[in-house]
Amino acid sequence: EETIREAIEDVGFEATLIQEGSSERKSLICRIRVKGMTCTSCSSTVESVLQAVHGVQKAVVALATEEAEIKYDVGLVSCKKLIDVIEDTGFEAILITTGEDCNRVTLSLEGATTDESMRRIECSLRALPGIEEIEIYNNLHQVCISYKTDRVGPRHFINVIESTEYGHVKATISSHEGDKLLDRSNEIKQYRSHFLWSLVFTVPVFLTSMVLMYIPRVKGILEHNIVNMLTIGGLLRWILSTPVQFIIGRRFYSGSYKALRHGSPNMDVLIALGTNSAYFYSVYSVIKAATSPNFMGMDFFETSAMLISFILLGKYLEVLAKGKTSDAIAKLVCLKPKTAILLGVDSEGNVISEEEMDARLIQQNDIIKILPGEKVAADGIVVWGQSHVNESMITGEARPVGKTKDDAVIGGTVNVNGVLHVKVTRVGSESALSQIVQLVEAAQLAKAPIQKFADRISKYFVPM
Repeated sequence: EETIREAIEDVGFEATLIQEGSSERKSLICRIRVKGMTCTSCSSTVESVLQAVHGVQKAVVALATEEAEIKYDVGLVSCKKLIDVIEDTGFEAILITTGEDCNRVTLSLEGATTDESMRRIECSLRALPGIEEIEIYNNLHQVCISYKTDRVGPRHFINVIESTEYGHVKATISSHEGDKLLDRSNEIKQYRSHFLWSLVFTVPVFLTSMVLMYIPRVKGILEHNIVNMLTIGGLLRWILSTPVQFIIGRRFYSGSYKALRHGSPNMDVLIALGTNSAYFYSVYSVIKAATSPNFMGMDFFETSAMLISFILLGKYLEVLAKGKTSDAIAKLVCLKPKTAILLGVDSEGNVISEEEMDARLIQQNDIIKILPGEKVAADGIVVWGQSHVNESMITGEARPVGKTKDDAVIGGTVNVNGVLHVKVTRVGSESALSQIVQLVEAAQLAKAPIQKFADRISKYFVPM
């Protein structure tokens, strides 16, 4: 500051240091995955809760991608605090990125892992240079590590873990993208299964109340009294609609309970209110008919069963649509090669060994070999060889670009004809491809003005 002040005064102006400006706090943008949101009322609730946290400057929650992007003051609030706030609202929160200048990697541990062994592993990892933060998940047998890419890398972590436990524990990199796609696939299967089972019970209820009543012979059977005024049709509809209401539709009860407990009624509350009104009035009507010789009442079992079935169909179509929003990101992630050839070099730069390994284990300053027709495993600089590289995935230019020593190459591009030795300069979230993925995800989080208006209305719609 003093040097800058003197430089200004040297050219003839007065300069005074403003202390408030120099002590300005650092702001970061973190991304958190939020699981369990069912409607825009849920996302609005999470958004308003986050914005109320002291130190949060801006929070955006997207229902389609199930992610929250939060700009926060590092000096006032931490990512852990933000995760706790979301979980207190009744949703599951998973940190994707802290926004800090470091990479995160999650390692899955296989073998005899005890609390004691996990503590030993944590102590051994903390001794490595460049480690920012370590989170241990004993129940999942996972370790999440934040680290500086220029000082340490995932190969070091795996070697330390396996040597600490004398080979009894094996460590592998866990793929968040793979887990996300698997969760989405399971969610689609679950909604499809629930919808089909609801149809098994709902279609007969619909037929007995809306269609078969107009067929004279069948109508006589359905309206035959069993006990007092209780009919066969009424009893059948009660039996068939009960599993739909309480077994297939139990997700709406659990969702509405969580929403009401946290004072933020959502669509689950509306569904539970509507279907329970129809169902329990119908139960009252059936019991009254069974106990009274002259009670003439109507039941609405088909209303509750069909409403749940239609909503499950809507949810099924919604999760299918959500899956398509992530197709662009999945295609970008697929541009990364699965494996890479790591070269061992001596002090003079001569190649002494080659090893094919998982591309996610490549670290900064590694030398990798790119064969003709293969994808470049990471961003780097050519140290040996010459070739042409197809960079159309970045630039849109279909003509391959010539590459020789000291030229930069981008991870995910295709080496056309020659062999290249590349020194890795950027890996993980720092790579060009990862930054493109982050931009696409950020674009999906952005809301159009009309969407913001709709979200604002939905916030008041449910309570009204």
